[in-house]
Amino acid sequence: MRFHMHLLPTYFPDLDPPFDIFYQQILEQICLAEELGWECFWFTEHHFALYGGPEPNPAVFLGAAAARTSRIHLGSAVSILPLHHPIQIAEDYAMVDVLSRGRLEFGIGLGNTPSDFLVYGVPREEARPRFEEEGEIIARAWAQDRFSYAGRFWDFKDVCIYPRPVQQPSPRIWVAGHSPESLGWAGRHGFNIMITAHPYPPEHYPRAIDAWRDGLGAAGLTPKDRNCKVHLRVWVDENAERAREVAQAAILRYDELAAIGRGRTDFDPSTYDFSGMLATGRNVYGNPDQCIAGIRNAMAHYEFDIFSTTFNFGGIPHADIMRAMRLFAREVMPAFKGVERTMEPRDRATRVGPTG
Repeated sequence: MRFHMHLLPTYFPDLDPPFDIFYQQILEQICLAEELGWECFWFTEHHFALYGGPEPNPAVFLGAAAARTSRIHLGSAVSILPLHHPIQIAEDYAMVDVLSRGRLEFGIGLGNTPSDFLVYGVPREEARPRFEEEGEIIARAWAQDRFSYAGRFWDFKDVCIYPRPVQQPSPRIWVAGHSPESLGWAGRHGFNIMITAHPYPPEHYPRAIDAWRDGLGAAGLTPKDRNCKVHLRVWVDENAERAREVAQAAILRYDELAAIGRGRTDFDPSTYDFSGMLATGRNVYGNPDQCIAGIRNAMAHYEFDIFSTTFNFGGIPHADIMRAMRLFAREVMPAFKGVERTMEPRDRATRVGPTG
């Protein structure tokens, strides 16, 4: 089992410090994650809201993290391609790969917040074709000294970007998604994938992951050649009741802020199914033994080979996050040492829920 860490800032002015301190705390968490053995730290891109919005440009944070670390890989989860010029993105993240001496993991996605497209002036109905075209352009810009491209949205002739990425022919590319269309496209292009457990029940994903496997096969690859990362909110404390209280309050704050950030007013905390979310591995919290059991629940219900933890969520204080990270690394991660996870197809009869 491989462990990564994921950051999607949920910023609460009454709970979190000013942004200059908040950012420095995040950089301290990255340095600690490297020290404790997490393999990669992922940064999101969100705009115009306190759910994720304090991190509008992952490349900037990645550059700052690269200067403070030496081993941990650094990823974007994700760069929202339809909002940006593909050459600018190729240049920015090539710089990150150079600054980190080849530690970039480049994650890309369509974007899921209507206000982003409105403010950036991009028709949302064009999100998928723009995303696909730009993903191909960036991969080509990194892999070829000079390249040309003629598409629906972009037309380039004899372009060369500098600096060239350290990783050749390209940094590893990841696609975030939950539909057969998105993950099938990722597979056909030979890309890794990332999924998120808490928004979608286990039965949501098998058809999409099968589409990814089929796409890899069409590209002459197998799931052993690529990875699937799952992202979950995690909390651990020596005291189970204290862990439950902190985690459940933070989860409700997180989900309410996420709803507000996407313009929704339908979030009802009284209906939240805490026990069901734990049982199906969609949240993980408790004392170390309960967290070990929670990860095993996720393993039983979701297909993945990398488990990505989020500790910084819902206004939990920095000192508590650092303490929980140390406890998780000391008491939980060793339980999965030597546990092998692969993305080879499961027997459909063993899956949870319908697969279509």
